[in-house]
Amino acid sequence: MKIIGVTGGVGAGKSEILHYIETHYNARVLLADEAAHAIEAPGGAIYESLIQLLERYPVPVTDAAGTIGGNTDDAAGGDTGGAAGSAPVMPPITLPDGRINKPEMARRIFSVPELLEQVNQLVHPAVKIYILDESAREKKAGRLDFFIVEAALLIEAGYKEHLDELWYIYCDENERRRRLRASRGYSDEKIDNILRSQLSEQEFRDNADVVIDNSGTIEAACAQVDAALSRG
Repeated sequence: MKIIGVTGGVGAGKSEILHYIETHYNARVLLADEAAHAIEAPGGAIYESLIQLLERYPVPVTDAAGTIGGNTDDAAGGDTGGAAGSAPVMPPITLPDGRINKPEMARRIFSVPELLEQVNQLVHPAVKIYILDESAREKKAGRLDFFIVEAALLIEAGYKEHLDELWYIYCDENERRRRLRASRGYSDEKIDNILRSQLSEQEFRDNADVVIDNSGTIEAACAQVDAALSRG
């Protein structure tokens, strides 16, 4: 079983490439996002730790005027029905079925800058452990020809030493911008911010064993995939 890591910039069309591999080869595709969902689910590796971390940063909900919702008493002791000074409204960090309340998690991370780094320090290493454990399990089972790992941070997180090959899905920047505007409705400003946060094309290429050019048709890109996988 060959272990292949697939990475590339946003808008490069990685999802289409991965779908092609999964449906045309004896392969399993594991996305880093899927791994994160698994470890954050009830019973998952970081479920309890993540809840404890998020609960250390309660962020009351405010209305448009910046006041905390709920009733309160005025200075004379009467109920004004107003908002200011009331008990804070704190959405729960877990849902009734025990799952983490992802919108509330995102709200707290957005509201508390230092929380993002702490969440990443908890999540990213656990995702890597989960992925490596799954690849080892599949290798032992001996059922697959290819185990494909997709993650935006394959290079930065040091996955390369655990892979047989690292693939970079390349796409011309202008085409990526066109796709992101058309498919996701992203503004040019948002696209600029995303591109600045990712590795440069040269950094991707310097670390890649295989480069798949997905600037044209998906058929052309899949032909490159076939050629790469046929090399054994």
